[in-house]
Amino acid sequence: MIEWVTGVVAAGGWPGVLALMFLENLFPPIPSEVIMPLAGFVAARGQMSLTLALIAGVVGTLLGNVFWYELSRAIGADRIRPLVGRYGRWFAVGEEDLRKAEATLEKYGPFALSFGRLLPGIRTVISIPAGLIRIPRAVFYLWTALGSAVWITFLTLAGYFMEDRYDQIEGWLEPLAYVVVGGFIATYVWHIWTTRVRKR
Repeated sequence: MIEWVTGVVAAGGWPGVLALMFLENLFPPIPSEVIMPLAGFVAARGQMSLTLALIAGVVGTLLGNVFWYELSRAIGADRIRPLVGRYGRWFAVGEEDLRKAEATLEKYGPFALSFGRLLPGIRTVISIPAGLIRIPRAVFYLWTALGSAVWITFLTLAGYFMEDRYDQIEGWLEPLAYVVVGGFIATYVWHIWTTRVRKR
């Protein structure tokens, strides 16, 4: 996985980073915790501009979240709630999850949007209730971009400044990537199982 992501980033440059981060926010096959440090490694080697890597990461993240926000906003709460009740378990989102997210956004607004970018699993899902309660576009775009920029800058600079230790880091980054992906899959399966148990 690490070699493949590194190859995409090195060969594709900032468009590759943008595409990977966009896909990560649609349905996270590869977490940003893997993508952006590797973008930092590539930038440190002089194969890509660090500034463009950061911008591409933020833009890709924003586009992925805008997709879910605009889709849920267009569908509307009245139509999407029955869909969540019926099919939400396949996307690890239940009606209760939706209600909690809406309540959090209504209470904390921009702070919840920004802080949610730092939390795996939450960073994408929170865009759906944001669209349902019709948070103003300017607020959503601004605070999503700001929160994403903080997290992506941290990850990218970590990879950039540890470039000299790449050979050491590569040995544990590959297993870590699989642990992160495995944890995501395990959480997803657990959610599906507990949802079925509750229904029974």
